Amino acid sequence: MSEEKIVEVLMVSLPLQGHLNPMLNLGKHLVSKGVCVTFATTEDDRLRMNQNLHNSDIQFEFFSDGLSFDFDRANKMSELIKSVHVHGSKNFSTLLTRLTKVHNYSCVIVNPFVPFAIDVIADHNIPCAMFWIQASALYSIYYRYYKNIDSFPNLENPNEKVHLPSMPIFDVRDLPPFILPSCPPHLRVYMNDLFQAIDKVKWVLGTSFYEIEEEIVKSMDSLKPIYPIGSMVSPFLFGEKETNDFKVDMWNVEDSCIEWLDNKPPSSVIYISFGSIIALSQKQMNNVALALKNSNKSFLWVIRTHGSNNSNASDLPLEFLEETKGRGFVVKWSPQEKVLMHPAVACFISHCGWNSTIESLVTGVSVICYPHWADQRTNAMLIENMFQNGVNLKYDEDRVASTQEIERCIREVMEGPSALKIKKRAREIKELARKSLQEGGASRQNLDKFVNDLTITDTVKA
Repeated sequence: MSEEKIVEVLMVSLPLQGHLNPMLNLGKHLVSKGVCVTFATTEDDRLRMNQNLHNSDIQFEFFSDGLSFDFDRANKMSELIKSVHVHGSKNFSTLLTRLTKVHNYSCVIVNPFVPFAIDVIADHNIPCAMFWIQASALYSIYYRYYKNIDSFPNLENPNEKVHLPSMPIFDVRDLPPFILPSCPPHLRVYMNDLFQAIDKVKWVLGTSFYEIEEEIVKSMDSLKPIYPIGSMVSPFLFGEKETNDFKVDMWNVEDSCIEWLDNKPPSSVIYISFGSIIALSQKQMNNVALALKNSNKSFLWVIRTHGSNNSNASDLPLEFLEETKGRGFVVKWSPQEKVLMHPAVACFISHCGWNSTIESLVTGVSVICYPHWADQRTNAMLIENMFQNGVNLKYDEDRVASTQEIERCIREVMEGPSALKIKKRAREIKELARKSLQEGGASRQNLDKFVNDLTITDTVKA
């Protein structure tokens, strides 16, 4: 009888918090199923990763993105993407050549933002999986656009209606900006390269759950199927005991806000966070502040500085801090999972990045959508029109929502019949998310099938 083979997998990601954490959570799931996982990201992230390695069963490797260590990656995203696109392929290929001398990988898993890696993996004759870290709806939109599957309307007109299979009718303005005419050419090339290379991908796994995007997932079955394997968030959000397992936070969290929440009544606090990248303009900041003041609600607001000299930081009006003293708490970075799980939190004013969106779905928290770029406007459309667990702030192309509009949305999700309906739907989705990852749930089945495929692939290679 032959010895049981050890299944080995390599994962590849850029070192961005919203990319790393769902992939690391997938890596932890694979490790729990007996898979040996190596995680590769760019060299500039080595120090932060190394500080956490003692808490992880995952091995880490690094390759250069072509930029110096002191380059301001957080605030020069376009230049980072350009450099990775140009230099990443060569440097990652060198790393993979070295690793395959000592590892027999059954699969390399990439996320959508390292398309250069797909060709490199194919050249090494290793099966490739793509871990789609956005909504399945975004996957469908991009695939249909870049593969010319469906006709799209005039993309110059933001008010044109978009009709795509299994989706609510929505406006051009709600499409992801990477397909709009205003998209910088290098980003358009980046996405086009991804969807031309996708034919070399054997599995497309999604960080969503089947039950909330069922018809969209089905609509892709005859094209390039996507298999939702569940919301790759911390098990803590599903009520499991908190551990010290490895998780990436770009900034030091301020746990003092949890003690503050402990002293607030149930469903009384508005939580506001715009993620790790978005920087509000001063006008946006002022309007949110005035709306919070006028609401007379308690609030927890994450406001971080941007850039080494804080030149992009917006300042809260001084009178606002005085007038809301006692009912407001401001931090530079929060333990968001703990915050969203806290019974005092009533709703979440969010930029609607997919990680924040999926965390709100899993915790059953109502959302006020204030999207800015990337997939955020599409996610906001899904929240309001398909998931129905929140409302979408209305604003013009300047992305400045008026104080009155912010106040309207706060009332809609916190008071009256609409609030009850939204909260009920949020609780329903929370239960769907939990059932999906339980034994027999769709997400659990998809993940188990993928691991089984890896085992079969490894046996065939042997």
